[in-house]
Amino acid sequence: MRRRKQNWLFWLLSICLCFTFGPFQQTVKAESAPLDIRADAAILVDAQTGRILYEKNIDTVLGIASMTKMMTEYLLLDAIKAKRVKWDQMYTPSDYVYRLSQDRALSNVPLRKDGKYTVRELYEAMAIYSANGATVAIAEIIAGSEKNFVKMMNDKAKELGLKDYKFVNATGLSNKDLKGFHPEGTSTNEENVMSARAMAMLAYRLLKDHPEVLKTASIPHKVFREGTKDEIKMDNWNWMLPGLVYGYEGVDGLKTGYTEFAGNCFTGTAKRNGVRLISVVMNAKDASGKTTKEARFKETEKLFNYGFNQYSLETLYPKGYQLKGKETLPVVKGKEKEVRVATGKNLDLLVKNGEEKQYKPVYVLDKKKMTKEGKLVAPLKKGETVGYMTLEYKGDDSLAFLSPDMQKNIRVPLVTTAEVEKANWFVLSMRAVGGLFVDLWTSVAKTVKGWL
Repeated sequence: MRRRKQNWLFWLLSICLCFTFGPFQQTVKAESAPLDIRADAAILVDAQTGRILYEKNIDTVLGIASMTKMMTEYLLLDAIKAKRVKWDQMYTPSDYVYRLSQDRALSNVPLRKDGKYTVRELYEAMAIYSANGATVAIAEIIAGSEKNFVKMMNDKAKELGLKDYKFVNATGLSNKDLKGFHPEGTSTNEENVMSARAMAMLAYRLLKDHPEVLKTASIPHKVFREGTKDEIKMDNWNWMLPGLVYGYEGVDGLKTGYTEFAGNCFTGTAKRNGVRLISVVMNAKDASGKTTKEARFKETEKLFNYGFNQYSLETLYPKGYQLKGKETLPVVKGKEKEVRVATGKNLDLLVKNGEEKQYKPVYVLDKKKMTKEGKLVAPLKKGETVGYMTLEYKGDDSLAFLSPDMQKNIRVPLVTTAEVEKANWFVLSMRAVGGLFVDLWTSVAKTVKGWL
């Protein structure tokens, strides 16, 4: 009877435990669930520092389709800046460019074989409408041929520090779609490929080095050759631009892409409240697993919502901040024996909500300005940089960047707050004599103590 009563109590307690703890366990699991991005690869990056906020298969090499044109844009803007190419420079299509531009199954503005077009016209057709004939025209203007331009693309990728990439043409089309004109040295079946990390890195450098790209990338509609018989309305393929189908506040670039090989891709950027984010989705898919134009924007929206809702730009440490216990540094050969140091500017960072206290300041001194004993040498100017302050992250995740060298983007200079003049020879001599007497007295004291 007693055993039956114990079994009954155990059964009742089990039911109570299930009702008590079941929902709690479900809540914890739901809150810790990862961001569900339907794409073969995806990444979200802080455009200011290069810090990675979200990642999925970011080092997997995949097709990039017309996102390729971001490299073509970079090289053109480089050439414009170096004055090797001018915006009003005229171009007459080669046979290859003419034939490619006539294919309306591809994104194109048809070019006349005997027509004359400015570099700016061709650039706008490429950046807004992803016009492929216009893109090859730009390659020929810059490098003389697409073959030479492809070499420039790969060389520039290496120079920018990209990894996991291969460019075989200027447009991002499959080589098989290039009418037999695919660049010499590449095969008919080759494709342009990159990782999501490399794609984001290219976007990061494009925005840093040529921010003017956004003036064109953000244009939702434009008429090519307006007022002529050849005019064509160009609707931007970036449907996340405000006012378009999937308009999203703050979006002003960058480039979409689609081929059968790559699927639907999009490198986007948006700016809100002083924060700019860069996103990449590769072979984006809908709920059924099908790659669609809409999916690349819906998945990008998830990334942007996550970034803007979960992170905010914070001044973690203001200009003039002094690390407790390290307010001064010792100085030799100066009128003063120490100097106060502080941060030379605000240390601002995009911080996840609730993690403000997870960042600890760390001083790193410039060894070139220090003696072996760790002292600064006078004279010192007020505001002289003697090192920098960076951050140590105590959170659960690692502080990851597009490349290791971007760690420098979360540091601020450490500067002197006052001038320290060099002491004259008399003061230095007296210090030396005083030091001699101190050493002598210390030696005598130790000897006497030994006798006692």
